Formats: sequence, C-alpha cells, structure tokens
Amino acid sequence: MPIQHIVLFDGNERNNLLPLTATRAVADIRIGILTIKEKWEKQLKVKVDILTQEYLQAKYTYEKKENTVFINASVLPNQELVNAIEQLSNNSILESDKTIVAVKTNEAVSSLQELKLAVQKIDSVILPFNNSIINYPWDIFSLNGQEIKNDIQRLGLKPNPEKLSSTNTLLGTEIYVEEGVICECSVLNAKNGPVYLGKECEVMEGCTVRGPFALGENAALKMQTKVYGDTTIGPHSKVGGEVSNSVIFGYSNKGHDGFLGNSVIGEWCNLGADTNNSNLKNNYGKVKAWNYPAKDYINTGLQFCGLIMGDHAKSSINTMFNTGTVVGVCANVFGSGFPSKFVPDFAWGNDAVFELEKAYEVAQRVMERRGISLSEADRSILKYIFENK
Repeated sequence: MPIQHIVLFDGNERNNLLPLTATRAVADIRIGILTIKEKWEKQLKVKVDILTQEYLQAKYTYEKKENTVFINASVLPNQELVNAIEQLSNNSILESDKTIVAVKTNEAVSSLQELKLAVQKIDSVILPFNNSIINYPWDIFSLNGQEIKNDIQRLGLKPNPEKLSSTNTLLGTEIYVEEGVICECSVLNAKNGPVYLGKECEVMEGCTVRGPFALGENAALKMQTKVYGDTTIGPHSKVGGEVSNSVIFGYSNKGHDGFLGNSVIGEWCNLGADTNNSNLKNNYGKVKAWNYPAKDYINTGLQFCGLIMGDHAKSSINTMFNTGTVVGVCANVFGSGFPSKFVPDFAWGNDAVFELEKAYEVAQRVMERRGISLSEADRSILKYIFENK
C-alpha cells in the first residue's frame, strides 16, 4: 500500500462499546479469530498504530506523523473498503451512512481531539459500500461467525483435519489445526462453518463442537464441553459447560457447567461454577441492555442477547444473569436471586464498592497465574476507571 502511516482511532462508537472499551482501545477488540488491529494489519500488509483515549494511550504505539490515514477502528476491513481508502486524496474523508470511516490528512495529529479539529476542516467523500461496523457490544457476537470465516481467509489457512487423532469424529473438511494442538475423543462438526484450533490449545475428551468456531492459542475446552456455532474462545481461556454464539476475548475462565449464550466476556474474568445467563425473554420480545452514554437501557433490537462483561469481573457460583445484563470492570457479582441488569464498575455484591487497592491485589494474583504482571499502565487505567465510575 502506498500510504506509509496507518492509524486506527477510537470513533464515536467507542462510548457505546463500554464497558469493553474502558480498558482497551476499540482496535483491541477480538471478533472472529483476530483483534480488529490484527485484521487491518493482515488486510493492509503493514503495521498500524492506535490512537485512543488519553488514559489508555500508554498501552499502545502511536507516532505523530504528517501524511497519515486514520481509520475508524469500529469498522471491520474488507477489500472494497481498502480500495476506497487507497484512492483517498490528501485532506479528504471517507464517510458511509454518517459514519466517518477514514481520514487522510497532511496535519500531524497528536490526540483524538486534534483529529476531530482536523476533520472539521475537510470535505467528506461519501461512498456507499458494504462494510460491517461494531457500534454496540452485541454487534460483536452477532458478526462473529462471519468474521471467523473472514479471518480464515485473511490468515491464508488451508484445511488440515488429518493432523487430528483418529480418536475424534470429524464432520466436514473445514477444520484448521495449528501446531501443538491436543484434541482427543471429541466431535468437531464443520459442515456449517469452519473450526479453528489455535497453537498449543487443548480440546479435552468428550467435547462436541459446531462451527463456525475458534479456539485461541493456549486455550482449553474442558471435558464434555458443548459449543454451538459463531463462538470464539480467546487465547489462554478455559471453558466448560455449554456455550453458544459468544466471544471471550482471552485470559478468562468459565471452567464449569453452566450456560453462556449470545454474550461477550472481556479479559481476566471468571464465571463461577454453574453460572448461567438468560439470552431470551419469557415473552420472546426484544432485549434491552444498559448503554453508558444514555445512562439508561436501550433496545438492542435483538431477540437473543445475553451477558456483556468488562475486564476483571467475577461471578460467584450459581449466579443467574438475566437477558441483556451488563457487568462493569472489576465488578464482583454475588448474592441471592438475579443481580441487577446493570452492575457498575467496581461493584462488590449489591450495595458495596470493591476497593481499588484490593482490586489491584486480585488482578495481580489472577494475572500471575498466566505469567503476566499487573503493569503500572494497567494500574493507572484501573485507577482512572475507579475514579470516574
């Protein structure tokens, strides 16, 4: 690509994606196999920078340069969009359905606020094309099945089911196996979509899996796990029980029986034994879910919508989540009956606050189990969220 500097920026959609974007840039969201940043890098064949909120920026590489193309990180890449971006002239904007998709500017921009000011000086180029945008958390699981298929293409993978042991039952041929995979005595059904098994992952005995499905690097399905299609289990996660059309970003555990459906779970979360979520109302109506900018429940437009959980959140054993429940960062959910459909950041049960220093201690313990330390940048981010909750 002739453009040397590509930056993925947090667009207006970012606040609607809370609590998932409280601890990460939009470009760091996982959907399909890859994060949005990884998708763009595969599609463009170049490394990209990230421009995000000031309190998050220390986690990401960003170099201030002239002659830069800024791409809205909520927009998922495809070749048609890449072609349109390549044709942008200097100081122009690519817009689709009132969404700023990309900005090419000669100005050297150092912050999101400066980017907004630069945009105000530029005329838009409105082009109709088919592109997927992550506007709300529930878009992640809604688009996940197609993105698994797209990522298979981006990664240039070829089916190789022959790498798996003969103890397994394999249906269909779209099975993609990376190095170091352990999979025995399980059923993998790829007739309706691909099954992807990442490096060093494990599918324990007795699992039944339907594609589209992606299991990330060093992740594990525990014995007799049942997984329905359009599901991603991110790297270093451990999952058991029943899962349907859900995305777990990574480093999170649902290690025991219980149902998770039409849900998005952040990193460093733990769902206690027999945690279940409802994904369908008794009256089969549309589900409402908490929206941070509106400070109210909004209509998702979906009949099936389960649990949205921010990073470092936990649920106790036998927790029952209602349809469309949103759980904030570092929230601890426990107590009798259904918790509220909105559990704020740093909630401790129903009516207390999880102290920041205690949250640091727990996060450090959890991360140490994966050989990772809670960095000063992580502490600063959690402090910002705590003070602005």
